[in-house]
Amino acid sequence: MKILVTGLCTLHWGRLQYGNIGNYYIIEPLFRELHRVFKTAEISTTFQMTEEFAQKENIKILPMEMYYCWEVNELQKAKKEYELAQNINQVSNLEYTMYIKEVLETQLVINVSGDMWGDNAEHVGKDRFAVDLLKMRTAQLLGAKTVLFAGTPGPFTDKRTLNFAKEVYYNFDLIANREPTSTKNMIKWGFISQNVKDYACPAFLYTPSLSNEENAALECITNSFKSEKKIIGFTLGGFNMPVGPYDMWPREEWQYNVFVEVIEYIINELDARVILISHTNGFDLPPHFKLINGRDFPILNQLKNIVLSRKKIKNTADIMLLKGPYLPNMTKSIIKNFDMMVTGRVHASVAAISQYIPTVFLNYEKNFIPSTKMYGFANLAGVGELVCEPQNKDKILEAINYCFKNLDKIRRRLKTNIPIIKETAHKAFDDMEQLINKEQICD
Repeated sequence: MKILVTGLCTLHWGRLQYGNIGNYYIIEPLFRELHRVFKTAEISTTFQMTEEFAQKENIKILPMEMYYCWEVNELQKAKKEYELAQNINQVSNLEYTMYIKEVLETQLVINVSGDMWGDNAEHVGKDRFAVDLLKMRTAQLLGAKTVLFAGTPGPFTDKRTLNFAKEVYYNFDLIANREPTSTKNMIKWGFISQNVKDYACPAFLYTPSLSNEENAALECITNSFKSEKKIIGFTLGGFNMPVGPYDMWPREEWQYNVFVEVIEYIINELDARVILISHTNGFDLPPHFKLINGRDFPILNQLKNIVLSRKKIKNTADIMLLKGPYLPNMTKSIIKNFDMMVTGRVHASVAAISQYIPTVFLNYEKNFIPSTKMYGFANLAGVGELVCEPQNKDKILEAINYCFKNLDKIRRRLKTNIPIIKETAHKAFDDMEQLINKEQICD
């Protein structure tokens, strides 16, 4: 049996592995769970991982251009494949594209797109969502089982792709949403399918594994911020800022006003220590590969400097920015040592709540990054009252106060809910196995 993992998470080499840390939380469990349920399957992917990762996880890396590689004719290439699939019986082997050849040998095509399946794909590349729709419909026409996996689809405001998106959605054999809010949204937006099920993000299954050397490094890091005071981790990025684009740089000081005042409140009124930690990395490309801090780090550094320059906090030692960069296993291990977390990164929240750390969620700024996934993840974990809009200072302070005063209560709630969420994440893969087994029985 062959499985193809593709979708809008197809990015340049290293991005999934060394960029947004949350992506890695998803990708490692994804392949391990697929091997758990499809023990003899050959798994290929258009995700551009390192050779070391491919060997460790027993997967085959396919060329990125099979799916999308930022060329000017991406849409035209995908349309040609779609037209070939519509008339496959009249097509000679000479006309097969690399993608069509792969799909014809594949029994299961898994689309992993996160919150990009919809308008948000356009932040990453021109016509990316339209290309993805054509790729998936091509696979459907060629007879492969198709799964839209671990998604937070939408919104959909482009009239050029809306009806076709609904057609592709209807024809997926399984739509595995990673939280129930998305299912409600899709019904509201008129997307119909009998194959929608609510699961949980595989990121909940990510378990760090540290070497002896890494454990020693972790101890040094945590010793640097340990205190008799409560330790509150704090992270955000360009998605949470009041104006876009999300990668704007430099930024003006006024854009940090809400977050500055929140941190001052935590330090002065709650007598807690704030540890700023980036949840993104960057890297220098081979042959001189080097992990470097990502685009969230300068935002957090500027935030810290503004807080210090205002001279309103009682003790300057109570705000610290961890230097980084840290790989995902170290990042999640550090987060485990916080008493509480405030995060504008959704998978930083997963890193926290999956380790029973009470967390306040800062939503994306909806004016330029519309997404409901913060609400979906928090509601799934039973802590939906702790989600805030990033510019609503009063609500943020209310949520922080509530969380801080009820740390033990919220921790007990998470200890009840998280094991259930993890079982739900496992079940998505079990159901994919049943999907294939059912097909084989019918054949």
